[in-house]
Amino acid sequence: MIRVLIVDDEWMVRSMLRTIMESADDITVIGEAADGAEAVSLARSERPDVVLMDIRMPRADGLTATQRLRTLATPPKVVVLTTFDLDEYVHTALRSGAVGFLLKDATAADMLAAVRSAASGDAMLSPRITRRLLDRFADADPGSGRTAQARRRLEVLTDKEREVLVALARGRSNTDIATHLYVSEATVKTHVSRILSKLDLTNRVQAAILAHRAGLLD
Repeated sequence: MIRVLIVDDEWMVRSMLRTIMESADDITVIGEAADGAEAVSLARSERPDVVLMDIRMPRADGLTATQRLRTLATPPKVVVLTTFDLDEYVHTALRSGAVGFLLKDATAADMLAAVRSAASGDAMLSPRITRRLLDRFADADPGSGRTAQARRRLEVLTDKEREVLVALARGRSNTDIATHLYVSEATVKTHVSRILSKLDLTNRVQAAILAHRAGLLD
């Protein structure tokens, strides 16, 4: 059973998310928080597997809370709830350790899939959200210099790791990558772990952005 903590300052949003989460047999909501401070306190006591985290909230916002959650003995996976209206928030959330992003107008199926992916360690954005996010970062960070820098960083990867990087940057799950490359899912997970380690990245979303900047998806 996947244990989920819902964090949003609007009770209607929390209620909607709870209804969606509890419609699934494999997910249970272990609590709700209206701000980041309450979220950290509940996460410490209830130890959720996944936290659905809003960004803009009173007292302690979602970015601050995400950073604090990383310091827990068993930190939960954080999926950020966003409208993508403020790019700098998204960028900061990535650096803070969020493993995925979920649009507040996403379908119920997408929301459940995001939670399941995060819980399994296969956190990734859907191709639609990935492209939207990457396009925003490209628009906000123009210039050929960043492309050359990104390509230099990727020189440490093996050919197979580069293949895996391209696949995950296109929104493929570990299962899809394994099928596409004719390898086991365990092998894919090992490749992803090595990619993040070699590139000194925290999560797959950061890896996808780097691949995009290097022109691997063109």
